[in-house]
Amino acid sequence: MSKIDGNRIAETYREDLKGEVEDLKKEGVQPAIAPVLVGDDPGARVYYRTKKKLAENLGIEYRGIKLDGDTSEEELVGKVRELNGDPSVHGLFIELPLPEGLDIGKLRAEINPNKDVDCINPINSGKLLSGGAVRASYEDLKDDPEVLLPATPYAVMEILKYSDIDLAGKEFLVVGGGAVGLPLSLLALREGYATVTLCEYQVSDLAEKTRRADIVCSSVGKKNFITSDMISEGTVVVDVGINETENGITGDVDYENVKGKASRITPVPGGVGPMTTTLIMSNTVKAAKLLQG
Repeated sequence: MSKIDGNRIAETYREDLKGEVEDLKKEGVQPAIAPVLVGDDPGARVYYRTKKKLAENLGIEYRGIKLDGDTSEEELVGKVRELNGDPSVHGLFIELPLPEGLDIGKLRAEINPNKDVDCINPINSGKLLSGGAVRASYEDLKDDPEVLLPATPYAVMEILKYSDIDLAGKEFLVVGGGAVGLPLSLLALREGYATVTLCEYQVSDLAEKTRRADIVCSSVGKKNFITSDMISEGTVVVDVGINETENGITGDVDYENVKGKASRITPVPGGVGPMTTTLIMSNTVKAAKLLQG
C-alpha cells in the first residue's frame, strides 16, 4: 500500500499559485475570495476557517461573510447579489450545509458564473457537460480560461494525475451520485479511454462492482462504508467522504483494514480535502484573470 499524501501534493500546487497571485498584484489586481457562512454548523465553520488560513498564506484577500442562522432566503440572495456586483471580489463560495429552510438549489443560479469557484451555477454545470466542444478533453476544460471546474472532482482528477495513475483501459467506479460523483464521472469520461461507472450506494450488487473496479472513489458520506471485503488486491481507493465523529473527521473507507489491499489510497483527513481547498483558491485566481478581461 502507498498512501497518497494530499497535503504534499497540494503544497506543490500552492507554490505555483503564489507566483500567479504575485503576477496579478503587479498588474494591479488583488485576487479576493468571499466565502459566505450562514449559521453555526461545525463542519461549515471548519471549512470557512481553513479557507481563511490558506487564502492568507497564498496572498489572496479573504472577504469572508458570516450571517446568522435565521437569515432568510431573501437576505442571503441579497448578499450574494451584493458580492456579484463588487468588482473587488473574484471568488464566491457558499459554505454547506445551509441551515434548515435555505436551499442551495434555489441559490446556485444567483451566483455570478464568472465568480462561481465551485461550479454550482447551472451555466458552469452546462460547460462541464458540453465542454464548449463535441469532444473537449479533461485537459481542454482545465485549461479553458472561461471554465471553472467543481473543486472536489477537480481535486480527485489532479491527485490521480499527479500520482501517475493512468485511467486508460481502467474500470473507474464512482460510488455516490451527488455533487461530487456526477461531475467526477464526467471529468473521468473526458479524460478518455476508461470505463466509468456511477452508482448510488444502495445498489444490491455494489460489492461486486467495487471488487471489479481498478479505481474506486467513494463520496457517500457514511463512515467505514467501503470495507476490505469490497476491495480487490491492487485497487486504487479515493475517499471523498467527510464524516464527523467523536474522534474527529473520518471518511467513507475503513482505512485501517482497506489499506493492506489497496495499491494506493487517500486518507481522511489529509487526502482529497487539502487539494479541494487549494483548487478553490486556484479557481479564484483564474476568476480574477477572467474578470480582469
